[in-house]
Amino acid sequence: MIRKIIRIDEEKCNGCGACAAACHEGAIEMVDGKARLMREDYCDGLGDCLPACPTSAISFEEREAPAYNEAAVLQAKAKKQSAVLPCGCPGTQSRTIRHTESPSAESDTHVTRSAVMSELSQWPVQIKLVPVNAPYFQNANLLIAADCTAYAYGNFHRDFIRNRVTLIGCPKLDEGDYTEKLTEILANNDIQSVTIVRMEVPCCGGIEHAAKAALQASGKFIPWQVVVISTDGKVLG
Repeated sequence: MIRKIIRIDEEKCNGCGACAAACHEGAIEMVDGKARLMREDYCDGLGDCLPACPTSAISFEEREAPAYNEAAVLQAKAKKQSAVLPCGCPGTQSRTIRHTESPSAESDTHVTRSAVMSELSQWPVQIKLVPVNAPYFQNANLLIAADCTAYAYGNFHRDFIRNRVTLIGCPKLDEGDYTEKLTEILANNDIQSVTIVRMEVPCCGGIEHAAKAALQASGKFIPWQVVVISTDGKVLG
């Protein structure tokens, strides 16, 4: 049948993965660092991926394509959900962390290390694993950070994690979109502020986009800021 479907210009694609994260149907995947329409019958032609693309690599076209198969999309989503943690992983159990003792120095035969207190106040931290409702979300200052930021910026615990509830993710590596999950967290809890920390690289734009979209969709006025970290560990803004 002739119908409207997306077209991806691979020359314009920068590999950020934002479109794959925005595609609720799972039609787009990242292949060799480029976005690719893998299942034409999963594409509903509504174009949620278009505004997510920072390089305008995605457009609509009218052409021969299989009809949108909603049943197959729902079945694929159900299969993916059932494949994740079928027995329940202890690592996903929600808990608050309280640090009561100062860490002591550790040593081995090669080096003596002065241990630094962790500022992490809750578990889990991965956006995909964190519950939508948890006691630590009430009146919380929320940190939404790209995975790499904590490795690039040396004082990440002291300057960003301290006194905040931490959520981390990578839109280029994780499947699906963070927007819906973040929207539920913001809408269902008394979040006081949101700090978004991302790397300077283009692929980190996906986590910033998801957080901003969630702030808008939550229907709340929540103070927010974006901090960009360079690959050599500097705060750019």
